[in-house]
Amino acid sequence: MSRIGNAPIEIPAGVTVTLGEDNLVKVKGPKGELSRHIHPEMKVTIEGNILKVERPSDDKTHRSLHGLSRSLIHNMVVGVTEGYSKELEINGVGYRAQKKGKNLNLSLGFSHPVIVEPPQGIEFDVPSANAITVKGIDKEVVGQIAAEIRSFREPEPYKGKGIKYAGEHIRRKEGKAGAKGKK
Repeated sequence: MSRIGNAPIEIPAGVTVTLGEDNLVKVKGPKGELSRHIHPEMKVTIEGNILKVERPSDDKTHRSLHGLSRSLIHNMVVGVTEGYSKELEINGVGYRAQKKGKNLNLSLGFSHPVIVEPPQGIEFDVPSANAITVKGIDKEVVGQIAAEIRSFREPEPYKGKGIKYAGEHIRRKEGKAGAKGKK
């Protein structure tokens, strides 16, 4: 039985949720507006300021879609009220980030700078040359953009150089041990 799917979603003040055709859920709040199609077999109901997602049966696919649908709607509600952010750290000599207009300009040891243009609804913040914050209202897009930025120079295990998530632990490897026993 899905515990997540059974949990009701409380709609805070200032947020409006509307249900459309084909299970289209639109959430509008102080930070913006998001919409998403929920699986047609899931039943979404609004009673006052409580939103519930119900499944038609205890079939395995219905159980998995139940929790997923509820989580997606909850993430939309949190996104339009508080927003989401991912923090990245840059480690390495000469590696740094700058903000030029809306774009992010990364110097990562390549022969050219890496320029990242933010998609609609995403904002970059560079508090220092070695820190990047990706902000937005859509949790999925924020995570995807942060993962793409990290993929330009993933942290390597020997010196730890590269871009990593804030708080991420990089497993370090020992360097070359030398030529023992060879003559």
